[in-house]
Amino acid sequence: MTFFKSLLLAIFATLFLTYVLGTSFLEFLDIDVYMDGQLIEPLKAVGVSAVATVILVLIALAIVLSVFGSLIFIALLIAGSIVMVAIGIFWPVLLIALIIWLVTRNKSEIQYNRARQH
Repeated sequence: MTFFKSLLLAIFATLFLTYVLGTSFLEFLDIDVYMDGQLIEPLKAVGVSAVATVILVLIALAIVLSVFGSLIFIALLIAGSIVMVAIGIFWPVLLIALIIWLVTRNKSEIQYNRARQH
C-alpha cells in the first residue's frame, strides 16, 4: 500500500471514529458547545473539531516531510556525487572489467550449453 493511500485511509478512519465516538462522548457527558451564543449540534461540534485536528496533522506532516525530504535529498546528492567521482576516477578499470566479463561470459555459456546437450 502506498504512503498516500495509507494516509487517506488513516484520515477517513480518524474522521469516522471521531464522529462515532465524539457524539456519544458529548451525549454521555452532557456537554454543550456554543458558538457566538448559539448551541451547536453535537455532530457539527465534533465535525468542526475533527476537521481542525486533521488540518493541523496535515500541516505537521507537510513540515516533517519537507524537513526529512530535504535531508534525504541531500544524502542522495552526496552519495550520487561520490559514485560519479568513483566512476570518473576508475572508468578505465571498470571498462576493462566489463570487457573481460563480456568475453568470458560467452565462453562459459557455450561450454554450459554443450555440457547440457551431452
